[in-house]
Amino acid sequence: MPPTIIHPDSAIILNSGEKIPQLGFGVYQSPPEVTSKTVQSALDAGYRHIDSAQWYFNEEQVGSAIESSQYPRGQVFITTKLGHADRITELLEESVSKMDPRDGGYVDLFLIHSPSAGPEKRKEQWKALEDFVNRGKAKNIGVSNYGVKHLEQMEQYAKIPPAINQIELHPWCQQPSIVSYCQTHKIALEAYSPLVQGTKASDPTLSKIAEETGKSWAQVLIRWSLQRGFIPLPKSDTKERIIANRDVFDFELTDAQMQSLNGLDKDEHVCLNHTELP
Repeated sequence: MPPTIIHPDSAIILNSGEKIPQLGFGVYQSPPEVTSKTVQSALDAGYRHIDSAQWYFNEEQVGSAIESSQYPRGQVFITTKLGHADRITELLEESVSKMDPRDGGYVDLFLIHSPSAGPEKRKEQWKALEDFVNRGKAKNIGVSNYGVKHLEQMEQYAKIPPAINQIELHPWCQQPSIVSYCQTHKIALEAYSPLVQGTKASDPTLSKIAEETGKSWAQVLIRWSLQRGFIPLPKSDTKERIIANRDVFDFELTDAQMQSLNGLDKDEHVCLNHTELP
């Protein structure tokens, strides 16, 4: 097990040498009209890592919230994702201008959202991202929803290795083969849907551990992800939950509690599983 995370500003050093805050904040399904307020609440709660995507249709609201906040751009780690296989460079430029509209704007991490474009287009997408790194438009690049075969194909053409693979990760969906590959190849793992979209709130094992720790079921799941060495991306539009989901640094799950949660794996996805696409 990785060393226990004991500090709210803990960061992981990526294979690029850059640091990423280990606890992130996702804005998936945050409607554009509430996203700015949500991001402001997250920043005020202490999050310094915001994760968006072209397919979320709220990049501009994320960018405006960060720009208008009291927090310097250099202190906030911004991620977005490329969701299309056509007009790639144009859409990459568009995302950066939305998320960091300043002169010389950049994103800290740009991911390919899914391997769904197929082998040749995936290569084209990656080459465009590598060019973005070389131009200073992206500090780090990576992928999302990639399975082992997609990552193995990348070894043949990637001049810059992926820094991140963002996949669904929680006790009921642990994806051990992908996790093992990424850890072996020094690709950091971001965990989306770490709260299982609330579908396991009443699970007996989870409820027992929540009672033992005096924490909520959501806090237990985030803590599990941190102690596994993942980068969880909890998401909420409710201010109280945003704050509570960050209150996970004053307790530790025991080895027995971790083993109980690790024993729940059923390869059970709450999101569409892209990792097995050709």
